[in-house]
Amino acid sequence: MKLLSKETMPPINPYIAGIFLGLTLLASFLILGQGLGVSGGLARISAFLEGRLFPAHTLATEYFGTWGITPLKYYLVFMLIGTFIGGLFSAILSRRIKPGVERGKAGPLRLRLVFAASGGVLSGFASQLAGGCTSGLALSGSALLLSGSIVFLICVFAGGYATARLVRRQWND
Repeated sequence: MKLLSKETMPPINPYIAGIFLGLTLLASFLILGQGLGVSGGLARISAFLEGRLFPAHTLATEYFGTWGITPLKYYLVFMLIGTFIGGLFSAILSRRIKPGVERGKAGPLRLRLVFAASGGVLSGFASQLAGGCTSGLALSGSALLLSGSIVFLICVFAGGYATARLVRRQWND
């Protein structure tokens, strides 16, 4: 398999990817003393952007103000940026990057974009309400054998299967 060929490279075996993810989580616990997650990074980037527009207001808020004038000095910010850059780099190297919106033939583009935006906003709101994102709760919490994380995972999979039954007709063409 040539690196510079025009063919796409096959995706990594999910079991191998899972092992690498587990090793990354272990390294995070050993080196940083904390698990993985991205909502903390997004919140701190939001605090930084709001601080640039409204510095006095941002510092006075109960949530963003506690991070002071340097909210970007936090390991999850760098992890989030690294995850994005690593994913982009991987997609470019494997020739799997194609601009477009994935959807079924039966699902209109506008509906797909509304569903994607609604799901993103709902997930972002829920992660702040819960005090963490699904990756932080599912990966880090389950690694610590926290009962709430295990129940959460069960509910996520049950909800995913139930939702799939509702929207399957838009993807099975």
